[in-house]
Amino acid sequence: MKFSKYLKDNLYEILIFLISYGIILLIFFAFKIDKAIIIAISFILLIYFLLITLIPYFRKRKFYTDLLNNIASLDKGYLVLETLTKPEFYEGELLYQALYEINKSMNELVKTLENHLQDFKDYIEMWIHEVKIPLATLRLINNNHKKLFDKKTKKQLKRIEDYVEQVLYYARSENAEKDYLIKEIELSKVIKNVSLKNMDDLLENKISLIIEKIDIKVLTDAKWLEFILGQIINNSIKYKRNIKNSYIKISINDEKDRTTLIIEDNGIGIKESDLKQVFDKSFTGENGRNGNYSTGMGLYIAKNMCEKLGHKIDILSKEKEYTKVLIIFAKNKYYDVLK
Repeated sequence: MKFSKYLKDNLYEILIFLISYGIILLIFFAFKIDKAIIIAISFILLIYFLLITLIPYFRKRKFYTDLLNNIASLDKGYLVLETLTKPEFYEGELLYQALYEINKSMNELVKTLENHLQDFKDYIEMWIHEVKIPLATLRLINNNHKKLFDKKTKKQLKRIEDYVEQVLYYARSENAEKDYLIKEIELSKVIKNVSLKNMDDLLENKISLIIEKIDIKVLTDAKWLEFILGQIINNSIKYKRNIKNSYIKISINDEKDRTTLIIEDNGIGIKESDLKQVFDKSFTGENGRNGNYSTGMGLYIAKNMCEKLGHKIDILSKEKEYTKVLIIFAKNKYYDVLK
């Protein structure tokens, strides 16, 4: 709260005081009042003016300064009322009451919106589980009656399954802490499950899957990590180059304080200008616009989940040469002690 602006806001009161003081001086001079009396009364009026100006300023200053500073420091500004002490001046009491009513209304609205959003998410999850039944039936029919389904139909069925799974994990990612369990898992088992799940696509696209010896345990959630790796491998398949020796290589770099899982391919790569945005929501980049339809959600969800699991994900690439995705698992020393 700036004193200069406070004085400007009280300009009319100051002008009225000065005009009144001028009139009083004229009256004193008209009646030839003794100069000592005029000086004494002027001094009293000056003290009075300073008191009625400064006392309200200092009473209000702390409240308004705290109000502005707390709003600036809070992520949710509408909760500022919880950080304030009820003021002792009437103007502040009115503002405090107004903020209380606004805060109450906002909390009710936020709660209503959260309930609607949760209802929608519950419905989406229920719908996904329901739609998985006919998809699984179609997959079974396809396996048992391969002559009835050509490769294009099989490919489109796989795409539908992948997108349905992506929607499910996206819906859960907002409240992921309720859906995952961090524990020590065999990294090789997760990679094996992901490999089997994508084996048909790898064979169809003539991509060699090279898995180096990965005999190590990491702290993560197996189900979520399978989904993350699935998104990365799907991208590698989708953006392969038309060359004879296409491959996806999975390896690890084990260090003292971290384990880095490396998924590398020799596909079309990523344009340098797109690298900084590949994890952005709905970003498809030049590759997504040039013939390979993409929602731009896979890597966004993968990064979101890595952050919630306490992992770091990064991507390195050179156009028309390679792409490397790095997933970094921190080693928990506290866990090692208790184990």
